[in-house]
Amino acid sequence: MNDLVRQHTALDDSDLEWLHLLVSEWQLLSDLSFADLVLWIPTRDGTRYVSVAQMRPNTGPTSYQNDMVGHMVPRGRRPMLDAALDEGRIVREGDPEWREEVPVRVESIPVRRDGRVLGVIARNTNLLTVRTPSRLELTYLQSASDLAQMIAAGSFPFPGQQVDMDASPRAGDGMLRLDADGVVQYASPNALSAYHRLGLAADLVGHHLGETTAQLAPSRAPVDEGLAKLASGWAPREFEVEANGGVIQLRVIPLKPKGSHIGSLVLLRDVTELRRRERELITKDATIREIHHRVKNNLQTVAALLRLQARRIGSAEGREALEEAVRRVGSIAIVHETLSQNLDERVEFDEIADRVLAMVAEISPGRVTTRRTGRFGILDAEVATPLSMVLTELLQNALEHGFGPGEQGTVEVTAVRGGTRADARLLISVQDDGRGLPEDFDPHRAGNLGLQIVRTLVEGELGGRFDMVPATERGTRVVLDLPVRGEKP
Repeated sequence: MNDLVRQHTALDDSDLEWLHLLVSEWQLLSDLSFADLVLWIPTRDGTRYVSVAQMRPNTGPTSYQNDMVGHMVPRGRRPMLDAALDEGRIVREGDPEWREEVPVRVESIPVRRDGRVLGVIARNTNLLTVRTPSRLELTYLQSASDLAQMIAAGSFPFPGQQVDMDASPRAGDGMLRLDADGVVQYASPNALSAYHRLGLAADLVGHHLGETTAQLAPSRAPVDEGLAKLASGWAPREFEVEANGGVIQLRVIPLKPKGSHIGSLVLLRDVTELRRRERELITKDATIREIHHRVKNNLQTVAALLRLQARRIGSAEGREALEEAVRRVGSIAIVHETLSQNLDERVEFDEIADRVLAMVAEISPGRVTTRRTGRFGILDAEVATPLSMVLTELLQNALEHGFGPGEQGTVEVTAVRGGTRADARLLISVQDDGRGLPEDFDPHRAGNLGLQIVRTLVEGELGGRFDMVPATERGTRVVLDLPVRGEKP
């Protein structure tokens, strides 16, 4: 719609925003009318109309088998469009049109904003299945007529009340028609069933909806005045009521077809099962986060015990081995701490990588500088946990074996996401400018425990490739190529 309006019409951005607001609401008008809606806007030169939006009803057969959006119609070919645009009134004159042997009643509704007519809604009703209307259908049609008059007067849709069409109740979910005092004049079967779910034993018709709803909802006072006012229909509102184990979602639409309040339309939906599932998911998420939090605490306790044990060992080799174990446990704890703060089992790994860099850099404070370039992005927990250990081992190995006592240098971690969504890859390099690799060194056969851990995790758990080669100028470069799932940064 944006492209069509800007390309062919003289409407500005504020007018376009009004049309978006209208289109977010007009599924209701289509359903209540049992009719297709097509929005026609006059072109910049005033010689034609362009259709910028279309809506088919959920309550009846369509009048258009084809998509009408983008069609152009010369001015004069459809007189009712011209009359609605020029005179600013709803036009219903004329005999039904025949389209592919189907009679169609056509009406034109001007779309008004701030006193100006922006375009025209063509309402097309398939008359092939017309029958004696029921009370529900008559209520639908009357409500549709009231909404159409409000659109023509510029009082509907309501500014600042853009509705999520997927989340809000629809006419078929349940509908109530209230009079000007908030008394129920009509209740559809679905609406009555929803209120029975809340504990209502009687009929709704003839009762004040606000007072009835407030009495059903648990409250300290006999009548919740705020809830009673919301459900009385004086202002456009969307809210939920919970009682007797049931939850219903209500949307109130005041009806003012001629400027004065004549009543309200209330759409409602039973969302009891939906809210129950949402609460179960919230409880599950909270439980998972608590588990990660406790695992992190336990790992930190293990790390503290290992650190304490290291201080009591006289052997330098034994103390160094325990300190390495502390860092390995710490890298896993960092992942679980991050997971304990998330709603799902995915983490932003850049934060974890930076914390691992800071933790490992404590081995040689002030001597070797560590830094990260590029982004790891979002990773699943099953990738993040082993990858944090791999990164810890590689950094620890570079700092311990790449530089001698007192030597200064740099260790840089680079991460690049690539590949396609079906075959996403994460390319990682850990490069130092230290002394380099010994002659005849084979990283795939080296007996170093750290490299054994790296090989096992990269090739076994992560399903990737690992190599260690001399850097271009000086030092060592470790390359990892991993398959990953998750969002690209």
